[in-house]
Amino acid sequence: MLYSTGCNASASALASGHHPSYRGVRRRNGKWVSEIREPRTPKRIWLGTYTTPEMAAVAYDVAALALKGQDAELNFPNSASSLPVPASSSPRDIQAAAATAAAAAGAAQDALTSYNEEVNTNTTNNLIIVENNPIGTNNVFVDEDLIFDMPNVLMNMAEGMLLSPPRLDVDDAADEANTGDNSLWNYP
Repeated sequence: MLYSTGCNASASALASGHHPSYRGVRRRNGKWVSEIREPRTPKRIWLGTYTTPEMAAVAYDVAALALKGQDAELNFPNSASSLPVPASSSPRDIQAAAATAAAAAGAAQDALTSYNEEVNTNTTNNLIIVENNPIGTNNVFVDEDLIFDMPNVLMNMAEGMLLSPPRLDVDDAADEANTGDNSLWNYP
């Protein structure tokens, strides 16, 4: 079998439907699909159909980690620690974890896209988004609260603070013996 190199490799990959830079991802009917072959068997696990190649690539990464472990070649190796781990190595559990990771990647991408569109349409708010460094690189402001749904996290933490603390179960005999000094050091 002959393999082409250079630009011809990416052109042939696109012609066959495979993404030129993501493993386990190919284009089918205008959408991106992902699947992975089980190690040492001819069986494949279907990971789903997604709107972006990045979502399909993240789904592949979850499955690759579940099936091949830390030796797996990943599309996004720097994000391996933040990917969900399937409950077992069964195909259904791998598919569920892959779908969860792809949905999270899609939500983050949608949040960034909607934020960038909002910023581009609201240029009259005197909001400085890009500041120039002396080096000449641009820093773009990214709203992490929007991406990671931080307002809900903070609300959940606030609700937790409203709960009353649990009661200490101290028997009545100990209370009668320690009537004079109620120091923490007196409890067993």
